[in-house]
Amino acid sequence: MKTIEIKGSLRNETGKKVAKIYRKNEQVPAILYGGDTNIMLVVNERDLRPIIYTPAVHIVNINIDGKTYESIVKDIQFHPVSDKILHVDFLHVFDDKKVTVALPVLLTGLAEAAKQGGKVLLITRKLRACGFPQELPEMLEVDITNLGLGKTIMVGDLSFKNVELVDLKSTVVASAQLTRAAKGTQTAEETAAAPAAETKA
Repeated sequence: MKTIEIKGSLRNETGKKVAKIYRKNEQVPAILYGGDTNIMLVVNERDLRPIIYTPAVHIVNINIDGKTYESIVKDIQFHPVSDKILHVDFLHVFDDKKVTVALPVLLTGLAEAAKQGGKVLLITRKLRACGFPQELPEMLEVDITNLGLGKTIMVGDLSFKNVELVDLKSTVVASAQLTRAAKGTQTAEETAAAPAAETKA
């Protein structure tokens, strides 16, 4: 998992009025929890963009007054209209403690179903994965090369090095279906083949 460095500043005041002032100055209120105490801080909105506006999950090293805290983003609040970042929750993580994180799924390979006119659908976009922070991947790559028409890939079919998937084994991750165009072609071929079969009979 890639590591990104950002700086943070302690904040002693809380409340909506104070938060508005921070945001007006392009500072985002945040909290770092999971350690001995919760730390209230603010971070520069610009520094958050490469962390938040990406499907990948990163380890975030937050430097607060010269001390670095290893963390991951656990929750983000956005403005319902402007989509501006309102608040971020960071979880303090430790190299010797496992953590559960929702990781994005990336489908790789050309499925057998695609060669047969089918379409592969990503059903579950994120899966909960448990492992040590430094051993967790940025995303979970799922090979769909052998996925045939009408078939599915479930959590129980997957395995990753040093990672335990927490979701139910019956959770469908991807499925392969016949497209409408392919169905139309298939129906036309079957219709054309029917008279020929009757003639032979």
